[in-house]
Amino acid sequence: MYLTSRDCVRRLDPTRRPEDCIDMLRFINSGQYTRYLIGTAATSDDNPANATFKRGFVCPHSAFTPHAHGTEHFVLSIGYASCGLHDYERTIVAHIRLIPGSLLHIPAMMPHSFNNRADTLLPMIIANTGMGIDHDDYAITTAMAEERARNGDDAAARLTTALRQLEAGTSSHPVHTSMSLRERLAGMLRRLAGSLEGGT
Repeated sequence: MYLTSRDCVRRLDPTRRPEDCIDMLRFINSGQYTRYLIGTAATSDDNPANATFKRGFVCPHSAFTPHAHGTEHFVLSIGYASCGLHDYERTIVAHIRLIPGSLLHIPAMMPHSFNNRADTLLPMIIANTGMGIDHDDYAITTAMAEERARNGDDAAARLTTALRQLEAGTSSHPVHTSMSLRERLAGMLRRLAGSLEGGT
């Protein structure tokens, strides 16, 4: 992916050049990066925008800490990823294998995890309504939910239980561990097709 302006064309990839990381923000966990294209990290009711749109990167064979967002999210995975989603109604965790081009709609306050199953950097496109990563409700982790529950927030107590179940379910489920042989072959063919298309 490239970022274009009147003055330059820049590749958005924190692994290519160290200076690319200068404009990147920490994305939920250390070692994961994001760059806002619309909106800012400070987007909130006090600093409004109709939506934010950013590029995110997940390091090889790593995952975000399970969390819930205070607003709905749309996530486009450009690589081989997986997602664990907590179903409140049935009190189960749904495990979803994602291939390049998969688009997820994650409703507000749905506990989820997001994992990179590949040995390469995972690029993502993330859009959400009116909330930047600096907002207190952007990514509510188990520790944050527990603290709120101790202060008498009943909804946070329910969220804590769901996030703990999500953590236990995604740590051992095979969907989140690695790519299948067929996916590896498809990935090689995709890279070959890209080099053929770009070699003209």
